[in-house]
Amino acid sequence: MPRPSFASVALPHLDAAYNLARWLLRDATEAEDAVQDALLRALKYFPSFRGGDGRAWLLQIVRNAAYDRLATKHGKEIALSLDDGEASPADFVHDPGDDPETALVRKQDRAQLDALLASLPVELREAVVLCDLEELSYRDIALITGSPVGTVMSRLWRGRRALRRAARAGEL
Repeated sequence: MPRPSFASVALPHLDAAYNLARWLLRDATEAEDAVQDALLRALKYFPSFRGGDGRAWLLQIVRNAAYDRLATKHGKEIALSLDDGEASPADFVHDPGDDPETALVRKQDRAQLDALLASLPVELREAVVLCDLEELSYRDIALITGSPVGTVMSRLWRGRRALRRAARAGEL
């Protein structure tokens, strides 16, 4: 069987890569830069790719690139102003049947979800985004984060619990 090309392994997962980087870095421009860095790393080390799940492989590289950017350029997490005009990943999902009132309610719900997710500590946010938004398995999340599956499950439970509490309390 011929070896897959870099394009066939990595490129289908660019949206997931950007989504993860954006949630980790909390800045669209930084996320774009992190994905670009990750793709250069992935291309450089592609000869050592042993096959398997290309999505998990690429997201692990993106995660490392994002954390490297946080550590070297900022020393702390980058703050995100939710009113900066940046599009949320959810903004690209549009139901053409929505009337203006329904569209406004959906937009407000997305903004609330974005704010709630952004309020989570990075390790909880990362687990929730990878599982609930990117629909990865616990095993894949464990591979990407370098954590045991039990730790992934615990972070998901704590992250979801924090989201429920914040939503009930009306915190944004």
